Amino acid sequence: MKRKRSELQQLIDEQEDEKITLQREIEKMSFRLAQINASLSQMTAARSKYDHTIAETEAAYTKVCVYTIIFYQILDFIKLPTSCRNILLLMEPKGSLPYTQETSTCSDHE
Repeated sequence: MKRKRSELQQLIDEQEDEKITLQREIEKMSFRLAQINASLSQMTAARSKYDHTIAETEAAYTKVCVYTIIFYQILDFIKLPTSCRNILLLMEPKGSLPYTQETSTCSDHE
């Protein structure tokens, strides 16, 4: 009986050692998991800021492109002789300047 008890005690000791080892590994992995979660959270927030900045930049660029087109349309309109401008102004609704040099049909246009 003493021998069986001794063998059983040895098994108990081995399993307790294994349990301690596993608990240490779990603690290490839990710590590492917490680090990774914090890092992912920071990177996700940074990516979100990038997305927001990119969207704002694209919107601003689009506005610049639209205003550039309008500017060139106005510039082309101003370059027309006065008689052509008056005719176009009478034909078009207010606030609209669809004229471009390519669409000009005025006979005295240079």
